[in-house]
Amino acid sequence: MEVVDKKGKTITIGSIVRYTGTGTTGEVSAIKVENNVGWVKLDKNDLWYNSKYLEVIGKEEYEEKRKVKPEIKEQIKKLKKMREELEEVDVSSEVCDGGG
Repeated sequence: MEVVDKKGKTITIGSIVRYTGTGTTGEVSAIKVENNVGWVKLDKNDLWYNSKYLEVIGKEEYEEKRKVKPEIKEQIKKLKKMREELEEVDVSSEVCDGGG
């Protein structure tokens, strides 16, 4: 049985697909058929998706979605700095002395 997406396009290993439910995209790493239903595994998260909820997309669209925008890079940098600062906070038992 040939595995096809929701539009009838053939899905093969290496195809780039998008799960229409969440917009998750990835490259097909495995394909299987169980009870006449096509299942596709994505490399991004190792999850299996029913092929009728997938659509084959172009590599350009996938690459564009994977790019990290400059503002996001800046946010990531700030969050890493905050995490480092929080890791330096002393939370030993000597610092806090509760009543009771």
